[in-house]
Amino acid sequence: MSQIPDPTADAVAAEPQLDVASFTQDDAVDLGVLALEVVRERGADLAVRVELGGQTVFLAKTGSTDASNEPWLEGKSRVVHRFGDPSLLVRLRHAEAGTPFEDRDDVDHDQLKAHGGSVPLRVRGEVVGTLTTSGEPDVVDHAVSVEAVRRFLSRRA
Repeated sequence: MSQIPDPTADAVAAEPQLDVASFTQDDAVDLGVLALEVVRERGADLAVRVELGGQTVFLAKTGSTDASNEPWLEGKSRVVHRFGDPSLLVRLRHAEAGTPFEDRDDVDHDQLKAHGGSVPLRVRGEVVGTLTTSGEPDVVDHAVSVEAVRRFLSRRA
């Protein structure tokens, strides 16, 4: 693994996001496979989950990841569904506003985990699923997810 990134909310908001005319289960599997390619290239130790319509379509665990990553995969994904933005962006916006997400008393922190790694999958602007990674520092998780989305979009173009 190389240097750990230190992104700002503005930088994360400017990253490419998946918003397409259609997204099938086969697309979800393809995206998961691309995420695994990125995991292996970067020597990361990550679990990868692609969820579509509330169902897990793709799940892989590499290295030392195990069942303990599943609550993180779920919790990060729930943040995307609740806020409509990447989980890292939610965390960074709260931090930059001086109100850390973990200090909010209006959310169940066992259910919502505002840590990087989950990005929305949109069809015509509507969030229909998520790509989520877990196992490394959250900014690394996020970077892997974003790179997988970049590759998916470039192959689809």
